[in-house]
Amino acid sequence: MSSTFLSLHYHLVFSTKERRPWIKDDWRERLFEYLGGIVNGLKGVAQGVGGTADHVHLLVGLRSSHCLADFMRELKKASSIWVHETVGVPSFAWQEGYGAFTVSATARDQVKMYIANQAEHHRVKTFREELEELLQRAGIEYEDRWLD
Repeated sequence: MSSTFLSLHYHLVFSTKERRPWIKDDWRERLFEYLGGIVNGLKGVAQGVGGTADHVHLLVGLRSSHCLADFMRELKKASSIWVHETVGVPSFAWQEGYGAFTVSATARDQVKMYIANQAEHHRVKTFREELEELLQRAGIEYEDRWLD
């Protein structure tokens, strides 16, 4: 075979430091656009970005040459700098760590819709409840102390 064919899609989830509601309505959409731009600048494909005041979700397509940990470090670093410099929130920070869940090609549209409906979703479910559900559905073992 002369070429490599990939379908590497990830549902990424990460929160603000201490889950503080730092992401305000008046600049939230600009942050989402900026996150998508960072993904594209890192040679990934941003397929969906959304979230609430204390966390974000992204659906991204990555290349085989991407290292997920490096990608996440650069995504969080660049977006933090943007919030500090452009929005003017010098104390803004992302919480250490993240959730990364693989997504099949057949489930991408469902995940995109899930990400787009975050505000509605979180009227009835906390971020912690959502994260626990994602971890359980993915079969990932975790300790409760790492969820706060």
